[in-house]
Amino acid sequence: MKKQLNSSTVNGDARTGLVFDIKQYAINDGPGIRMTVFLKGCPLSCVWCHNPESISPHTQKLFAASKCLGCRMCVNACVHGAVALTTSGVVTDTELCESCGECAAVCPAHATEMSGEVVTVESLMQQIDRQVVFFDQSGGGITVSGGEPLMQPEFLIELLDACGKRRIHRTVDTSGFAKQEVLLEVAKRTEHFLYDLKMMDPVRHKMYCGTSNDVILENLTALAETGASINVRIPLIAGVNDDDDNIRRTAGFVQGLAGENKQINLLPYHNIAARKYEKLGRLRDQQGMVEPSQESVEQIAAVFESYGLAVIVGG
Repeated sequence: MKKQLNSSTVNGDARTGLVFDIKQYAINDGPGIRMTVFLKGCPLSCVWCHNPESISPHTQKLFAASKCLGCRMCVNACVHGAVALTTSGVVTDTELCESCGECAAVCPAHATEMSGEVVTVESLMQQIDRQVVFFDQSGGGITVSGGEPLMQPEFLIELLDACGKRRIHRTVDTSGFAKQEVLLEVAKRTEHFLYDLKMMDPVRHKMYCGTSNDVILENLTALAETGASINVRIPLIAGVNDDDDNIRRTAGFVQGLAGENKQINLLPYHNIAARKYEKLGRLRDQQGMVEPSQESVEQIAAVFESYGLAVIVGG
């Protein structure tokens, strides 16, 4: 039976999580200088996703054909017989592949990589502790992102608790698509949220993200009622969610949330993730998506500001 390295498991007495990236000295994932931990797995399937390797909750193999030397070291290293060198280049039989990472370990050109590393809270805290001096000087801290970090709730809560004991500022970057009780438990351990809000129409949301936004909107309302500090982040994609009706409905909804007015972060779409899709062996259907013009972004920012909301482009 094929094995998979899954998210949020228990290994002995240590809870483990599946992480696909750690970014140090981050300045756009919350206040100050931060360390951002990206957890694997996301329940949404947004067509513009710039981290497609984050969606699967399992360890995945990435392959960059342009880097391959044809040296056969990966073929020889695979004890499962899943890797072959053909006239079309290196090919992996996904039914035989166990995602063990032996092929990536021996690849001299780093053409093969594994996305998803099992880590413990303790090992993560060792890395976090080394960054505390930068947190203290800048008012920064730890940000947990994804994928969707709420898909690994036990691991996430344990990590947030460990940071809380050290008085490290905690930010969670979430789509809000999770059980409300999980979100509210996380809120007890989090100083700040970056909350993604894609669009207001549930039918269009399902078309572009794979699911309705009912839970997302309900959870944002409930989170605001706790008094949580929230930045609402809006990926801005021309031809998808930049129309005046969606922008005004979004502004009205955010303005009506409990507590102080929330800051809006507009995140203009870009197509820099194309190579990631290639490494995953996937074709990206952009469905007419294009980057919004500077003029359009400025006009949209002005609409949000007319509702009394502070706006930052980026972040």
